[in-house]
Amino acid sequence: MPDPSAPTTRTPAPRDALHPAAAHAGPEPDRRPRSTAAVLFIACAAQFMVILDVSIVNVALPSIRAELHLSGAGQQWIVNSYTLGFAGLLLLGGRAADLVGTKRAFLTGLAAFTAASLAGGLATDGALLITARAVQGIGGAVLAPATLTLIMTTFTEPAARTRAMGAWSAVMAAGGAAGAVIGGVLTEYAGWRWVLFVNVPIGVALLAAALVYVPATASGRGGLRRLDLPGAVSVTAGLTALVYGIISTETHRWDSPTVWAPLAAGVLLLLAFLAVESKVAHPLVPLAVLRRRGLATANLVVLGMGAASFAMWFLLSLYFQQILHYSAVEAGLCFLPGSLAIIVGAQLATRIIARTGARPLLVVGMALSTVGFVWLSWIRADGNYATDVAAPFVLATFGTGLATMPATVAATSGTDRAEAGLASGFVNTSRQVGGAVGLALLATIASHITTGRLAAHPQDVQQALTAGYGRALLIAAVFTACAALGALAVPGRARGVTS
Repeated sequence: MPDPSAPTTRTPAPRDALHPAAAHAGPEPDRRPRSTAAVLFIACAAQFMVILDVSIVNVALPSIRAELHLSGAGQQWIVNSYTLGFAGLLLLGGRAADLVGTKRAFLTGLAAFTAASLAGGLATDGALLITARAVQGIGGAVLAPATLTLIMTTFTEPAARTRAMGAWSAVMAAGGAAGAVIGGVLTEYAGWRWVLFVNVPIGVALLAAALVYVPATASGRGGLRRLDLPGAVSVTAGLTALVYGIISTETHRWDSPTVWAPLAAGVLLLLAFLAVESKVAHPLVPLAVLRRRGLATANLVVLGMGAASFAMWFLLSLYFQQILHYSAVEAGLCFLPGSLAIIVGAQLATRIIARTGARPLLVVGMALSTVGFVWLSWIRADGNYATDVAAPFVLATFGTGLATMPATVAATSGTDRAEAGLASGFVNTSRQVGGAVGLALLATIASHITTGRLAAHPQDVQQALTAGYGRALLIAAVFTACAALGALAVPGRARGVTS
C-alpha cells in the first residue's frame, strides 16, 4: 500500500521530471471557459484511482489464486507487476508531458490504465492478469505525474495552489486508506474481478470530462531528445529480472539457471542503467544529485520502509483469510486501523517537523515500526486479530506515517527549485522499488519456511503457514531497523517548509 503522507510536503513548486509542463511549457491559450474546480476534481479522481490500485487487490488475492489456479509466485506477481511498471517508468512518465503536452499525457495514461483494468477483469489465466496489471502500472506511471502537473499549471496563485494541493494530498490519503476496504467489499459481494472492473466506468467518465474541461497545453521543448528511453528500459528490465530471480528461489535451488541467470541479468541491466545515466544529455536520474547526503540517505531509508510495509500488507492479507478464516470484507476492515494510523502519523509529522527537523521523525518513526514488526512476528495459528495483530499493526503503520513525509523533506532540503520535484519523484520511485523487491524477498522467505515446516510436519499446515509469515515479518523488522540507523546520517538541517 502507498504511504499517503508523501505528497503533503510543502516543497517549492518543482519544475523537472515530476512536473515537466511547469518546467518547460505553460498552458497554451484556451478560449473555452474553463472550470478550475472541474480540473481539480478530474486530477484528484484520477490520482485516487492510481493509488487505490496499489492496494485494492491485496484482499482479493486468495480468491484470484483459487479461481485462476495460481502458484504462490504468481500471486506475488499480481502485486509486483503493477508496482514494477509504476516504479520503473514513474520518472519517465513525469517527462511525458514535456514530449506530448500535459493533456495528451493525462489522456494517454488514463486510457491505458482504464483499458488494462478491463483486460485484467476479463483475464482467464494468471499470465493475462499479470500482463494487464503491468500495463496498469505503466499507465499509472504516466497518469500520476500528469495529475500533479495539471494542478501546478492550473492553480498559479499561491493560496489557490495550496488549497488544491491540500485536496490532492487528502485524496492520496483516502486512496491508500480505502483500498483494502473497497477491495474486500467488492471481492465479497461482486467477485474479485470487480476490483479491476471498478476502474472502467470511472476511467471512461474521467476521459470524457478531461476532453471537455482540461485545457490543451503545449508540448515541451526538446522532444524525443529529452526522453531517456534507454534509461527507462534498462532500469525497468533490470528490476523485473531481479525480482523474477528472487521469486524463482521458491521452486528452484540457488544454483539453478532459472535463479542465477535472471539475477545476473538484473545486476548487469542495472549497471547498464548507471552507465546510460552518466552519458545521456537528459538522464532520468542525474547521478550528481546522489552525491547529496540528504537525498542519498533519505532514499535508503525509504527503500527499507517500502520493503517492509509492502510485504506486511501482502502477508497480513493472507494471514487474515487463510489462518484466521476471515471473509474478504472482514479482512479489508482489519486493515482500516492501520490506514488511519498512517494518516495520523503523517498529520502529526506535518505539524511538528518545523520544530524538530526531519531526522528525529525519521529515526523515531522507523524505530516504532521496528517494534511493531517484531511484535507482529509473534502471530499465532490459533490467535485472533484483537490480541495478536491490532496493536502491533497500528504501531508499525503509525511509524511509517510519521517517517514518510520527513523522508521527502530530507531528500528535497537544499535542492534548488528546478530539482525539488526530481528529488521528490526519486523518493516515490525508491518507495515502489523497495516495495517490489521487499515483497519478492519476504514472500519467498515465508514460502521457504512454510515448505520446511511441512516437510517435517505435513499435517500442521496452519502452523507452517503462520511460521512463514512470522519469520518474514521479523526480517521486515530488520529492514526498518536498518532504515532507523540510516536515518541517523540524514543532515540535521533538513527541516520542514512552513507555509
